[in-house]
Amino acid sequence: MKTSAVSVAMLLALAGMLSLLGHRAALAQTPDAKTGTKTSPAQHKSHRPGVKPAPKESTSKPNAPEQGAAAPKSSANEPDLAYGAFQRGYFITAFSLATKRVEEKDDVSAMTLLGELYASGFGVPQNEAKAAEWYKLAAARGDRNAMFALGILSLQGRAGPRDRDASAKWFAAAAKLGHPLAAYNLALLYMEGQLFPQDFGRAAELLRVAANAGNPEAQYALGTLYKEGRGVAKDMSEAVRLWTLASIADNTDAQVELGVAVYNGDGTAKNEQAAALLFHRAALHGSPIAQDRLARILSTGRGAPANAVEATKWHLISKARGETNLELDDFVNNLDADTRAAGEKAAKPWLDVIKRRPS
Repeated sequence: MKTSAVSVAMLLALAGMLSLLGHRAALAQTPDAKTGTKTSPAQHKSHRPGVKPAPKESTSKPNAPEQGAAAPKSSANEPDLAYGAFQRGYFITAFSLATKRVEEKDDVSAMTLLGELYASGFGVPQNEAKAAEWYKLAAARGDRNAMFALGILSLQGRAGPRDRDASAKWFAAAAKLGHPLAAYNLALLYMEGQLFPQDFGRAAELLRVAANAGNPEAQYALGTLYKEGRGVAKDMSEAVRLWTLASIADNTDAQVELGVAVYNGDGTAKNEQAAALLFHRAALHGSPIAQDRLARILSTGRGAPANAVEATKWHLISKARGETNLELDDFVNNLDADTRAAGEKAAKPWLDVIKRRPS
């Protein structure tokens, strides 16, 4: 099957990349206070494979360039000097040039840029009310970036009370014009089923827009829908392809799902060594599921050389993060005292960080 062949080829490339990363990461495996899966305003947590996904809402700030989008076009195909100055960090110059373009040419992308500068306080004092005014002027003229920015402001309660209904309307307007992150956020609302009737088919359509534009969260979420057959026909090969793309972009949840699929040979060729690399990468990012899976691999020697000290370390770390594995409990308890102590010592820096975090 063509899709499966593509997935295997991509997987091999990914395995090579993770092998290089793994050699570097092995030199410094002590976590810092920032170690862990990235979270959204809803505090998304890595889910167990097979459980309905709770993908992250995009937390992109209005000033962040949208994924898969070209730089804003200026009128008459002229180079957009204001946006160029913004990209290089010359915010005062960007503000001056954008203001001039609005005054002289009613330039829509310049209006959006002024909104971004005010929203972030770049080159001018931060003023989210003024940012919203500029975004609305640009949105009224059809600018999808401004519509998305207004959706984020409404969702986060900036420039006014938090208004999910308004954010949904702005995301829908921007998604209709092909904005990838707006499509992703709108898909989450259809999956959630509160503002709109729950519709996984519509969610899958929107996720595909964002996934095709290179958004790793959308690739991960759409892959999970293909795994479960929700809103789309069940297709593990397609799920693997999407998780591979997201894993290359370092999406931790996708690395876990892909690791499970590769280890079991589900939707792709079985490859325990590649799975071990994926679990190791996700474990370093703080995924307790990956840490548990890696501990199993290191305790049995299937996928990586057996290493009782490392197996103990990762088991203790995953256990401190809420994972339960009675088989690994017995494995650690049956070790000799010196090996168990070495594993506990290796886990201590991670455990200290976990203890310092608010529950």
